[in-house]
Amino acid sequence: MRQSWWKILGLVMVAASIVVGLLGPVPALFLLHETIRNVYFHVPMWFAMFALYLISVIYSIRYLSNGRINDDLIAVEAVNTGIVFCIIGLLTGMQWANITWGMAWPNDAKTNGSAIATLMYLAYLVLRNALEEEQKRGKIAAIYNIFAFPVMIVLMYIMPKMTDSLHPGSGGNGTFGDLDMDNQMRPVFYTAIIGWMLIGVWICTLRYRVRLLERKRNLID
Repeated sequence: MRQSWWKILGLVMVAASIVVGLLGPVPALFLLHETIRNVYFHVPMWFAMFALYLISVIYSIRYLSNGRINDDLIAVEAVNTGIVFCIIGLLTGMQWANITWGMAWPNDAKTNGSAIATLMYLAYLVLRNALEEEQKRGKIAAIYNIFAFPVMIVLMYIMPKMTDSLHPGSGGNGTFGDLDMDNQMRPVFYTAIIGWMLIGVWICTLRYRVRLLERKRNLID
């Protein structure tokens, strides 16, 4: 029970953010209207993705320093889990963009950067599957992963701030916190972010444990 407190906390926080996000009060905003509720679901997906990719980079660095296969397995499962959150983030963003901007995929720097970053991490998984020798696969994938993370930050965070963008917080636009969220929304928003990050880490640990069992079975066979 002591080791599971953060998992229970994550479930409670996500459940609370979903209920309040769907039923709680939101400010009456021009153009956004009730779609502002999507900020509780769309934005936390990206925070969870960033957290998982960061975990992956940390364990890739650890693998290069000590050669422990378990660190490599954690790195790849963090990416696998992060891509799931990335896809959900893209889908919820497309739905939101279609309602507020009139098209599901506008020519926007952050949107395009997110797509490129997604392809970049999918290429990481393809690269791993293309290499059969375990140590070679782990080292090459770890090096790729370490370089991919800062490129992803540039594509999704830095470049949109330097160019025109429809997204809040990019292209000179104010952030949601500055413009759209009131004091009733902020606690729910931060609860959703922390909750989904905890759930993401939990899913990653489950995938890691499954990967360990599969590896032990393959060694026995």
